[in-house]
Amino acid sequence: MGPLRSLLDRSYHALERGWERWIESGGYGLSLIAVFLGALVLVELQRFGLLPEPLASVVPESRFFAINAAFTAFLVLEVIGLAFGMVDSVANTAGKQLEIFSLILLRKSFTELQEFDTPIEWTTLEGPVAHILSDAFGALLIFGIVGWYYSMQRHRPIVTSEAERAEFIQSKKEVAFLLLLGIAAIGLYAAWSLAVDGEVVSFFNAVFTLFIFIDVLIVLVSLKYNPDYRILFRNSGFAVSTVMIRLALAGPPFLNAALGVAAALFAVGVTWVYNTFGPEMEASPEVSGTGTLPGKDAPSSRE
Repeated sequence: MGPLRSLLDRSYHALERGWERWIESGGYGLSLIAVFLGALVLVELQRFGLLPEPLASVVPESRFFAINAAFTAFLVLEVIGLAFGMVDSVANTAGKQLEIFSLILLRKSFTELQEFDTPIEWTTLEGPVAHILSDAFGALLIFGIVGWYYSMQRHRPIVTSEAERAEFIQSKKEVAFLLLLGIAAIGLYAAWSLAVDGEVVSFFNAVFTLFIFIDVLIVLVSLKYNPDYRILFRNSGFAVSTVMIRLALAGPPFLNAALGVAAALFAVGVTWVYNTFGPEMEASPEVSGTGTLPGKDAPSSRE
């Protein structure tokens, strides 16, 4: 291992250990409680006209803002957790992306209510109700489909030797480290824009755009260890599912939920075809194009 790869490995493991210690100490839940209560305090200060600019321009007077802020913080932490989890399984990473999008839809339901004050009056909610129902039921459908998706996973290995297994895992750690750097850069830019310009940057739109490039990079990395058509198609299919999620994030109400459900169903379809016909293609190398590399039949890193 060269000096640069050694540095990346040490940096990744330091971050991972810090993340795990923080979760075990209860920091995950405590931070979300702090965000929720802090957002409530900001709303009350805004209602009394005590917030300075530019903060006053981005904090609404609706108390539902606190729920939205807590959900947003939770989703940011889930994104960070996804980056650490991608080292274990490419398939689970694709599922985690769908999980995050379903939670984004739930958050949008609360965002709709953010425009209204308490107590809620029905006459002010007639328009957003359809949007709330669309986002909520879209999230529910994705929740069910993701469970179906996980139940189909077989996690078949793609390489055999311990040396190649270690090398593949190391490569995924390096990709995960790049993803963490990208997430941090997006977060810092969003915080800077909010603090200096009062502009709210769409953090999750930017993160899912980054996911697309990371997914493609994982596809290319996996080809280094096993250029099998089945694995190429499967991992590329998961990247297409991420593209559909990214389109859903930019879509208008109703279409965003429909695209999210379509992305989840597409991931299920890719998994079903891979599980059903993959073994047949493995037995017939001339069908798969590249076939199976010599010695690539035993376990290594999970797909």
